Parts: sequence; C-alpha cells; structure tokens
Amino acid sequence: MHFDYITPLLKDAKSKIVLLILDGLGGLPIEPDGPTELEAATTPNMDRLAAEGTLGQIIPIRPGITPGSGPAHLALFGYDPLEYIVGRGALEASGVGMQINPGDVAVRGNFCTLGADGNISDRRAGRIPSDEAAPLVEKLKSIKIEGIEIEIKHLREHRFAVVMRAPGLDPAIQDTDPQQTGLTPFPARATHKNAEPTADIFNHWIAEAGVLLADQPKANGVTLRGFGSDPDLPKFKSIYGLEAACAAVYPMYRGVSRLAGMQVLEFDGESPAEEFAAASNAWNDHDFFFIHIKKTDSKGEDGDFPGKVEIIESVDAALTDLLKLNPDVLIITGDHSTPARMRQHSWHPVPLLLWAPKLGLADRQSSFGERNCAMGGLGIFPATEIMPLALAHAGRLNKFGA
Repeated sequence: MHFDYITPLLKDAKSKIVLLILDGLGGLPIEPDGPTELEAATTPNMDRLAAEGTLGQIIPIRPGITPGSGPAHLALFGYDPLEYIVGRGALEASGVGMQINPGDVAVRGNFCTLGADGNISDRRAGRIPSDEAAPLVEKLKSIKIEGIEIEIKHLREHRFAVVMRAPGLDPAIQDTDPQQTGLTPFPARATHKNAEPTADIFNHWIAEAGVLLADQPKANGVTLRGFGSDPDLPKFKSIYGLEAACAAVYPMYRGVSRLAGMQVLEFDGESPAEEFAAASNAWNDHDFFFIHIKKTDSKGEDGDFPGKVEIIESVDAALTDLLKLNPDVLIITGDHSTPARMRQHSWHPVPLLLWAPKLGLADRQSSFGERNCAMGGLGIFPATEIMPLALAHAGRLNKFGA
C-alpha cells in the first residue's frame, strides 16, 4: 500500500482507536454444519458490540494465500506485505531489544526434537518451558565463527533469535524448517548467488549447535526461520499522524510494532486483563493502541478446539475493562485464521468487528462469528484497508478532492 494518498487527508482529532488482534482468530467447524471456535464461544460482550457495530471479513495477503504472522501483521498496519518484505527474524530480534543494523542478518530459531534417523519428531521440542530453554541458549552462545559477530537471545519457550554481523552478509536464505514432522531439517539455502557465503556461515552455526545439543532429550536440534534485515518501514506517526502504542506479550509482535514506530508498553503478566490494564495505564499518552492476544493461535496450532474457545471467552470476559476506557473506534479481528481442525495457519478469510458508536452504521448482524461476518455490512476486503477505515470512523480524515 502506498501512503501518499492518505497522509494529506489527515486532520487533528482527540479520538482513540483500539486494534484488538486475537492471533489466528478465524476457524472452521470440526463437524459439518457445526460451529467454528468463535461461534462456539460464549461472548456476550463481543455479541453486543457486533449488534451495535458492523461486521466483515479481511483477506490478509491475497485470496487463497496462507500468511505467516509477520506479513499478516504488516497488512493489519496498512503495509502491503508484498511490497514490504520483512523477515520474521528481524521482527523477533527487534521485539527483545536486539539491535539490527543495515547489513546485519537476523533469524528466528526453534529448538526441535530429532529422532535417531535425523528426522523431526516435534517441531517445537514439546514447547519446552522458558526455564529449560534459556540455559540451552546460553550454551549456544559459545559458538564462535571467525570474522562474524554473533548475538543470540532467548525469546519464549522453544524460541530464540540470532543476529549475525559482518561485512557482505545477505539475508536471501530459505527457512530450514520443513514445517512438518517426519522430515530432516533443510540446510540453509541461498535464493541467489550473493547470499551463498551467508548460507554457508549459518550452516556452520547449525552444525555446531547440533553438537552442543546432541545429549538433550527434547531440544536436540534447531531450525531457523525468517532470515531478514532492517526493513526501514515508514513510521506510524508520519503515515497516520498517530501516537501509537503496543501491548503484546510475544517478541515478534512487539518487534513489528517497534519497527513500525510504536511505543512498546512494558507490563507484567500475559492475560487479556493485564494487557488491557497496560493500555489503560498509557491511555492519556497515545491515541492508537495495538493489543495482541497470542494464545488463540497457539491453541489452534495444537488442534485444541475447546482450548481456543476458552481463550476467546477469556478475552470477552475482560472486554468490560477495555470498554470502560470509551474508545471511539474498536476493531476486533485476527491476523489470519488458524483452525484447530487444520492445526496450522490457513487462507480462510478472517472475521472482523468494527465498533464506532459515534460514526458507525450498524448492520443487521447480532453476534460475532464467521458466518455472520460473511454477511456483514463491511463485506470482504483487504486487511491493508483496516487503518483507513479506523481513521475515518475516528473522525481523522478529510475528504479526498474538491
């Protein structure tokens, strides 16, 4: 998305916008004609907002394309993910405060479980807890490669980030994670000739990591995903005139927010209520709040339909605290769909609820779910159009043309 048409339309307003993202919100029925996770959840607060607001569906990338979390969030913020290519590694590393300079290469790592045959039996090493994974990251810090500065930092659970610094590095490298069990991790492969030396460096690092982890019962291997560098994104303030803040627990979402120019809020805890409290504490200092809920996606990837329902219900129960802040615009949606039935991200359109009591027009839907959103007044539209809709309903855009 190009921003040169929208920035000249901006006007001052005192309005507040909240973008609440339930990661992987979209789902599918387990049985034919059954409810999706969102439809099965008891959500009186979201249903009231749906009755008072307008529903629709968003396409994160393009129809039929299954998105990763990084490009899906860029789309939510108005950046065309086909134009702004940001490696997940840069997002994760930035999210935990690692410096990514021009020419550095960052990548997200997973500990994984390898069988005796070298094939992956668990892509996330049983989701080992952080207190088990952090010492393994410390062990990996002992790897040295001549001429290369290597920084590694634990993220959460089985995840870590690696940043390499040296002249001439190139991030054009394919992921080593085959995205399914029963396969051997791929080597780091360059997508063009200039990146081949960088791929060789990472393959050397992977081999050294395998030696150090060989005696581990679960986390005896690593995979790398999302090679990238500093994307130099246009910043929220210059594009939209918004003082933006992020309340998120997981590093990747804090990272994409920081790269977009948002202030990342620091807070203790990880429940929806604690995230809403972080927004409340910063309410007077910002006029746009991105609030991210991760566990809807995690439960979907685990195939845990009831667990995903429970997370949605916990968000709904906490919504009363958020609504006490009286936002002028509240948008509730997801970055992509993660049906528990599929145990992975999918291409299905994502349900969206737009509540703007001052300037919104209610449609005829009365509950928040996939089928109602398919019939909602907003129709189906690209995720990149969320920000213009939010600004318009917040009274922050002048008309275009005479």
